[in-house]
Amino acid sequence: MTPQIFVENFFIPLKARPKVVWDKVNRIGGESGWYFGTLLWKVRGSMDRLIGGIGFRKGRDRENRLVKGDQVDFWRVISVNDAEMQVKLKAEMLLPGEVCLEWKVGANTIHQRLEFKPLGSFGRLYWYLVRPLHYFIFFQMAKKIALG
Repeated sequence: MTPQIFVENFFIPLKARPKVVWDKVNRIGGESGWYFGTLLWKVRGSMDRLIGGIGFRKGRDRENRLVKGDQVDFWRVISVNDAEMQVKLKAEMLLPGEVCLEWKVGANTIHQRLEFKPLGSFGRLYWYLVRPLHYFIFFQMAKKIALG
């Protein structure tokens, strides 16, 4: 049986040149914050710390560039393709599943993809409970990134 994967895709029209938007993606996290809901990200990190996770490690390895293996707060860069303006992060917080967040900047849009692979029925329940909040946060974050 193939494991269930939940996916949310957002395609947001660019309000700036693709290179400007890609540069903004490369600065996400750390001192730049998450462009929307940074306080909520910090609260989520505090909750993670309370249950024994890594919490919201404020910071990143490089300020203006994402490189495979880099830490970005409680995410890890798992792939970067500068030529294609695409990056994928994997959450390192404690979750009932695996979460990846990906951006691909195109000529006219930014594609933001959130992927969740739940672990068992609790993972699926978790997804359904947090999805409305995630939808709001991730959609707004994508819109802010698209502004460049």
